[in-house]
Amino acid sequence: MSDPIQKLALNQRQQSQSLEQEKDHWLTVSDLMAGLMVVFLFIAVALMRDAMVERDKIKQVAIAYRDNQLAIYQALQEEFGPNLATWNAEIDKDTLTFIFNSSEILFSEGATELSPSYQTLLDNFFPRYMRVLERFSDSISEVRIEGHTSSIWNENTSDTEAYFLNMELSQERTRSVLDYVYQLPSVVPYRSWIKGHIAAVGYSSSHPILNRFGQEDLDRSRRVTFRVMTNAETRIQQILDVN
Repeated sequence: MSDPIQKLALNQRQQSQSLEQEKDHWLTVSDLMAGLMVVFLFIAVALMRDAMVERDKIKQVAIAYRDNQLAIYQALQEEFGPNLATWNAEIDKDTLTFIFNSSEILFSEGATELSPSYQTLLDNFFPRYMRVLERFSDSISEVRIEGHTSSIWNENTSDTEAYFLNMELSQERTRSVLDYVYQLPSVVPYRSWIKGHIAAVGYSSSHPILNRFGQEDLDRSRRVTFRVMTNAETRIQQILDVN
């Protein structure tokens, strides 16, 4: 009788020990998982904090950009407001683009040489323009002299031919403008800055002006503009590159 009883008792002790070992094992795994979750939680919190810091930095740049954009626009309006009607010009607040709309006084049709009236206008406009921009030079990455044409050339050219002929025309015109203003005696002190910051760009007919019916306004599409590009995007990219 004693042997079966002893065997039964031994089996019970072994089962009890096995259960205790399994319990200890699961407690160890559970503790490990809990520890890992805490680590991951700290990592997530740290990443969220870094993301919020970067968001705040970019927000500060955006606010500074908005304020600087408004300041440049107001300075241009203060300087040129009385001339805009006479020159048939306008200043776009959102893009800081100074637009000369009277194509007939800028260049002769199909020509790349500045008309005498346009030269007189630039003699007045550009030195004053540079004096305004000088106050904001640290925040300006580029000024683009942009040439735009209508989409037509003549009745014998295809749309593709007209596009590339107008591309060449618009590029040559902006180069003529840049060459002319660069040679002005009153602009000599700004020549170094001009070389590093002003570009002549021809867009052909890629940015036409449309009338209220959605059709191209041929006369208004032919224009030359001066557009200020601030360095806000560069500063945001610098923030992103650091991280």
